[in-house]
Amino acid sequence: MTPATAATDESPYAALRYPEFRRLIGAVFLLTLALLAQQVALGYELYLLTRDPLTLGFIGLAEALPFIALALVGGHLADRREKRTLLLASLGVIALGSLVLLVLSLASVRAALTQTTLLLAVYATIALIGLARGIYSPAASSLKSFLVPRELFANASTWSSAGWQGGAIIGPVAGGLLYAAFGLEGTMLACLLLIAAAAVMLAGIEPRGVAASPEAQGSLAESLREGLAFVKRTPIILYSISLDLFSVLFGGVVAILPVFVEDVLKVGPTELGILRAAPAVGAVLTIFICAYLPPTRQLWRNLLLAVAGFGVATLVFALSPFFWLSVFALFLTGAFDSVSVIIRGTILQVFTPDHLRGRVQSVNSVFLSCSNEVGAFESGLAARLMGAVPSVVFGGAMTLGIVAAVAARSGTLLKIKIGGRE
Repeated sequence: MTPATAATDESPYAALRYPEFRRLIGAVFLLTLALLAQQVALGYELYLLTRDPLTLGFIGLAEALPFIALALVGGHLADRREKRTLLLASLGVIALGSLVLLVLSLASVRAALTQTTLLLAVYATIALIGLARGIYSPAASSLKSFLVPRELFANASTWSSAGWQGGAIIGPVAGGLLYAAFGLEGTMLACLLLIAAAAVMLAGIEPRGVAASPEAQGSLAESLREGLAFVKRTPIILYSISLDLFSVLFGGVVAILPVFVEDVLKVGPTELGILRAAPAVGAVLTIFICAYLPPTRQLWRNLLLAVAGFGVATLVFALSPFFWLSVFALFLTGAFDSVSVIIRGTILQVFTPDHLRGRVQSVNSVFLSCSNEVGAFESGLAARLMGAVPSVVFGGAMTLGIVAAVAARSGTLLKIKIGGRE
């Protein structure tokens, strides 16, 4: 397909006609599947070992802190270095960390370690994976903008979300089923093989040049300041990623699902996999709808409504005494969150110049990590201090309060549409 054809192509599958874009989202799918299956099995095993919800929170914190520490530097590198090389190098480190987790899952190794030593080793390995993700995430996010024409950025954002959410559906279910069938060792081995397959997909993408930057010779500190300053002076980007940060930070429940499985709903690891996958099922179904009915015409209104819906669904999950009602509530959180992801991803692609993509994506990645991994620690800590159900009720209420506060400050953004400012 030529750029001229792309400019007039309104097919919901337009971005998928570019082979290298398909390879990228295929790699995203495989890596997401592997890391989430790994996370589910590992989290369940550690909770059974300790019976302490804070243990689950420390898993998120162990990955988030090094990721946050390196993500801005990762954005700088993504803007100054060849992106495919960065992706393959960081994926190699992720594979190494997964290999260490496989070794730690072996019964003979675990028997030789005290519980404290085992936990520290697991957290240190997760921290290594977090460091690698600090390079991988901004490089992957910025690369997709170079694989399709600008006219297809919104469509590419939809299918990028589909790649991630597809892995997020199968990964947790696979993690629960593999754990139930083969234990922790079998799950860790399967995850390592999936990461290797993701590397093969990325290797098929041709190297890309580096976009010219007016400050190409500046220092690292100047480069990072340039990216942060752009985010600060672009309200639609600042508010959109801030909204996601605080809503998911308080409203996310994924990290403490093992607590609900064991202590509230009284089910097991298979049901844990179903619960963990429910948000992604809702997200993928919504993504296919959004491919035909893009939510970007009234993007800011739709973003606010989607995050508010996420908060309401979180409250339903917190108060549900029934397994399938809990599954449905999590399904709705994924459906609402997918609308938010598509809108935010499109905003980041459309409003960011090429030479800043890595740094702006790294700022977004830091916000996402704070909301997801640091949010996992907040969830574990809140569940320990308040109890699982009250902590999730608090989180859902905070999400609704945050939406109201952002809506009150961002009225002018209701006039913005993708494709131009009105």
